[in-house]
Amino acid sequence: MRPALILAASLFLPTPAFAASVDVVMSGLDNPRGLAFAPDGALYVTEAGRGGASPCISMRGIAACYGPTGAVSRLHRGRQERVVEGLPSIADAAGTETGGPNDISFQGNVGYVTIGFAGVAPAMRSEFGAAGKVFGHLLRLNPGGTWQVVADVSAHEQATNPAGGPIETNPFAVLAEPGARLVTDAAGNSLLRVAADGSITTVATFLSRPFAATDAVPTGFARGPDGAIYLGQLTGVPFADGAANIFRIAPGESPTVWQSGFKTIIDLDFAADGSLYVLQHATGPLFFAGPGQVIRIAPDGSRAVVFGGLDRPTSLAVGPDGALYVANRGVTAMAGEVLRIVP
Repeated sequence: MRPALILAASLFLPTPAFAASVDVVMSGLDNPRGLAFAPDGALYVTEAGRGGASPCISMRGIAACYGPTGAVSRLHRGRQERVVEGLPSIADAAGTETGGPNDISFQGNVGYVTIGFAGVAPAMRSEFGAAGKVFGHLLRLNPGGTWQVVADVSAHEQATNPAGGPIETNPFAVLAEPGARLVTDAAGNSLLRVAADGSITTVATFLSRPFAATDAVPTGFARGPDGAIYLGQLTGVPFADGAANIFRIAPGESPTVWQSGFKTIIDLDFAADGSLYVLQHATGPLFFAGPGQVIRIAPDGSRAVVFGGLDRPTSLAVGPDGALYVANRGVTAMAGEVLRIVP
């Protein structure tokens, strides 16, 4: 994902497009990203952090500096707490263009966390020395809060460049399933399979510049009721309205466009009735202007905006209670939140 959710947060207030109830269930989050429910019903959110003082690199012409400010927080039985701290993060001085913990998914009681690298070349990790060794990796999060590295996702981009084009990396969304984990490299324009032994294979690639008019930037995805993967794309600069697609990836087949005409898709999830909820990071005609929104695609293919007015949202999960949980203010250091929305 070449853009690392750039531009400062706007002052959009969460307001429903249609009748809906909304509550803030988590607050004070540090650039919140991915959401997932554990088997015990606890809600986890990754926080990309706000970087730190040094070392620094040039990230698309902006100084981005390291700090151990990435984290994972949990909401369980009404109590919010940080369960993992000290994860790697890089950010600009404002803390709005950030790379760090991107997503989380559970297989049983074990969580898996992607650590992004903000869409820059994997080789630049060496400029951080020992501090940069975890960027671009998939981590295993144990029930007690300890973690270990599972696989170097960004090394796969460096070694194979599966989609062609520039060698850039940003491990983004993760889906933990029995025997393997699926991961999007949003900057590498690929969907990858990480086996239990840490070996990585390419599941699918997505056409991007210089072979297409814009970058692909695959982001969130979910396993559908039919067993296929449904995957959204953010697209690249200038993030034109209507340019983003949802791809369907059936086992053993190449991606096909399933639905089109979206903007800056950042995440999606299926509900029990087969509806697909799609989270758009922004809605303006270009770039990240305009508030984010949630769109429902019904099983018959019809669409409706179920909630709008979101401020740079970054993740969506359908909860066990059927409500929608959305990470909001996702490019805001120490002021992010999670909303519970009942359409």
